[in-house]
Amino acid sequence: MWKRRTIKKKAILLMKQGYFRMLPVCFLIAMLTTAYSVSTTFFNLQMPSGSVSTDAAFTAGLPNSEAVLDTAARLLEGTPLAGISHGMIYNIAAMVIDLFSTNISVFFSFLRTANYFLTENISIALIFPAVGILCAFLYQIFISNILLIGEKRFFLENRNYPQTPVSKIFFLYKLRFLPHPAWVMFLRSLFQALWNFTVIGGIIKHYEYILIPYILAENPKIGRKEAFVLSKRLMRRNKWKFFLLDLSFIGWHILSLFTLGLLDLLFVNPYVASCRAELYAVLRRNYVLSRSPGYEALNDSYLEHVPSSDELLISKALYDDSQGPYTKISYFAPGQYPVFLFSVQPPLKAVRSPIRADRRYDLLSFLFLFQIFSIFGWILEALIRLITSGTLGGGSVLFGPWLPIYGIYGTLILLLFRRLIRKPVLVFSLNFLLYTVLEYMTNFVIELITGRMLRDYSEFFLNINGRVYLGGAVTFALIGCAFLYYLAPRWNDRYMKLGHSKRVLICIVLYLLFIADIAASVLIS
Repeated sequence: MWKRRTIKKKAILLMKQGYFRMLPVCFLIAMLTTAYSVSTTFFNLQMPSGSVSTDAAFTAGLPNSEAVLDTAARLLEGTPLAGISHGMIYNIAAMVIDLFSTNISVFFSFLRTANYFLTENISIALIFPAVGILCAFLYQIFISNILLIGEKRFFLENRNYPQTPVSKIFFLYKLRFLPHPAWVMFLRSLFQALWNFTVIGGIIKHYEYILIPYILAENPKIGRKEAFVLSKRLMRRNKWKFFLLDLSFIGWHILSLFTLGLLDLLFVNPYVASCRAELYAVLRRNYVLSRSPGYEALNDSYLEHVPSSDELLISKALYDDSQGPYTKISYFAPGQYPVFLFSVQPPLKAVRSPIRADRRYDLLSFLFLFQIFSIFGWILEALIRLITSGTLGGGSVLFGPWLPIYGIYGTLILLLFRRLIRKPVLVFSLNFLLYTVLEYMTNFVIELITGRMLRDYSEFFLNINGRVYLGGAVTFALIGCAFLYYLAPRWNDRYMKLGHSKRVLICIVLYLLFIADIAASVLIS
């Protein structure tokens, strides 16, 4: 048996001990997955247009509300209900849809494609929205769902290991163990979507399936059928109590709406996630102790039992004899889960020495990373546009696959913040400030030269003179941190393995193409 009050007390205690690790975890999950959609409202809010657009559905940055209400208006055209596309009802519906949804979604990508199909002739251009749906689908399966499992793993370990790293949310990527958990989570989403058509059945199944990500976080190898059955058994006679636990947070969620999701981001999400992790720990402990059917699948005893130093030394000695993947790397991080004892081990080639993000970069490395990060930015934004708007164009003034603002931003980060590598919160804040100034000045200069801004953010709530969008600056700050802490060191490692002459040749070729693209863009414009 478990009591709601006890669960919440333990969660608050855990938050006091590890709040500054929980906060970035929930922030990353909110920004990178479809969870915690209300939390991103503060960053993504756009001014309501007051009417449904009659243009083609695919417009860069089209809010989810317009995609939904545009479809509804077209289907209801000529009926007495056609008037919903104007006035207060439209604005309220638009706000609710945008509050509780995210842009990276198969459903909304499908709606945009449907709108395009209803308004345009079928042509080869339809390939772009179709690719957008595919990208959204793959993102949901191999990124969003995998990160959700990683989030559960972080909170489960954080209960007993006070130094659990934020990077734990990527643990399945580090293990190179993705297809099976992705398949189980996909089936969970599919079955849940089908049950949702029955409404009541959807609510019941939501709570019946709710522990599947936790079970996968503990044992990623568990079979699909076994995971579903085990979640069902763990939740037997607990669904109503779990519902009441969720209901007890309703006051916090309502209060968070008045802050446009900011309270969720700063407090409610870590609190709820801690409560749910603690509840799972209680349920699994009772299930294992009672030797109920299938309890052997809950095989991670180190989530409850923290090994002593002597146990770790003995285990490591025995592990070395097995020539496992961590043989050459000592893994005794204090206050962290002993990963070399986890039931799933990475392949030997996936085990690497720790990344030295504070390394020095020579001139050739800076030149190379500027180009690579510019190309990376173009690819990233092209994928985002495909998913959210079904188009490829409109992201750059150049013809080629370059977004120089990414390269300038990445180079400045390496030059200015490398020495602050051990202060990630400060680095994130400075990245945010740097990008805000950089994009504002870029738009300002381009507007002076051409008479128009490269990107107009005037429709967004958090904008400065339409030249910079603070929600986008938050996303860029995350990308900047990824570049500083992981991407730049890894890319540079591979680059440095080439001979000096090859490195020089690569830079020459990249810059000749880049200069030619600039020249062509200036002449044609």
